[in-house]
Amino acid sequence: MDGLVVTVDGKPLDDATTIHEYTNFGFEWSYEGVSPQQLALAILVDFLGDGGRAIQLSDAFMKEVIANLDNDWKLTSADIEPVLAGLENRATSA
Repeated sequence: MDGLVVTVDGKPLDDATTIHEYTNFGFEWSYEGVSPQQLALAILVDFLGDGGRAIQLSDAFMKEVIANLDNDWKLTSADIEPVLAGLENRATSA
């Protein structure tokens, strides 16, 4: 899977390793692991604009969303917002 590029609005998604580095091997999806978690973090940093919050949510977001993506996927704000609301609701009720 070398050479995978994830884009946001036609531009490559920043890997967010300056926020936290789970791996430097790039993005992957469809399973749970460090490369999918790096993708989860990168998506959340881009979406939220908050590195700390993105780190807190990245593991759960990876397990709920990224690990379940197939090879041909697209995520929109409308896909991400309800997942984050659910994750944050579970975190506050725990």
